[in-house]
Amino acid sequence: MLLSKVEDRELVREYLNGKERAFEVLISRYQDRVYGYVYKMVKDEDLTNDIFQDTFIKVINTLKRGKYNEEGKFLPWVMRIAHNLVIDHFRKSSKMPIAGRGTGNEDDDFDIFNVLRLEDCTVEDDLIEEQIHDDVRSLVELLPDDQKQVVKMRHYMGMSFKDIAESTDVSINTALGRMRYALINLRKLIEEKDIMLTVH
Repeated sequence: MLLSKVEDRELVREYLNGKERAFEVLISRYQDRVYGYVYKMVKDEDLTNDIFQDTFIKVINTLKRGKYNEEGKFLPWVMRIAHNLVIDHFRKSSKMPIAGRGTGNEDDDFDIFNVLRLEDCTVEDDLIEEQIHDDVRSLVELLPDDQKQVVKMRHYMGMSFKDIAESTDVSINTALGRMRYALINLRKLIEEKDIMLTVH
């Protein structure tokens, strides 16, 4: 069997059955796109190499734990892992927008709705953004009603916190507090469900 002609999902299966060469084929198939995406985001060759290596270590670990279930969508899954690692780097270097900045909540978790448009979009960016938003939208539905309401008004209707406070008959501080708790709860949901997002 000529591995270079084999579909991604079959290569994943072969690798999990002990054929290391199958994974080498997958890496060589997509290394340029993954490396290029990371470099475009961080603009540093050494850092790109580190994140690139970390990406495929994480891919290997996830495959071996049996957590891969992307139904053949291998590249978008790998790109999202790389994206997450880039986001982690930005978070650690304090280059990320923070939820509640300017409201006295400087220690809030960063807002997962603000981390996507870091560069001019490519097909890969659009793909990742669309998947992340789909995942986030489904998680928002699991929030308590008051938190779900403020998230939808803020991020899907574009309302200011002042307008949200007036519409829901609460103070601005209450509206901000609900958003803060919504973000904290979203993070917990992501961790509980082991969903691959921009937040771990």
